[in-house]
Amino acid sequence: MGRFAVMTMTDAAASRVREIMSSNPEALGIRVGVKKGGCAGMEYAIELASEPKPREDMIEHDGAKVFVAPEAVLYLLGTQMDFESTSLRTGFTFNNPNQTSACGCGESVELTPASASALG
Repeated sequence: MGRFAVMTMTDAAASRVREIMSSNPEALGIRVGVKKGGCAGMEYAIELASEPKPREDMIEHDGAKVFVAPEAVLYLLGTQMDFESTSLRTGFTFNNPNQTSACGCGESVELTPASASALG
């Protein structure tokens, strides 16, 4: 394997990413980043990725590709990305060990960056 994977994807998340890729022919996959916002301080940002950006990490699971923005790597280290469809919400969820708290709606989180030594 060589390189350490920043995040992992469940089969459900990979399946959803493949659906998104198949309905958007120009998309290589999706990009996950973090942005300031929400009531807890940070929000996950997901967008279509039509081309890789410099210094970006890419994880792949069953043909589904997720690009991780360089500035998000330390926030997402060790995270498992899942996809859930419930009566309340449908969307990607992030099981993130760096999350210190979340707001009630689950849309924004407080994240503490992992130390760079964890990238080892």
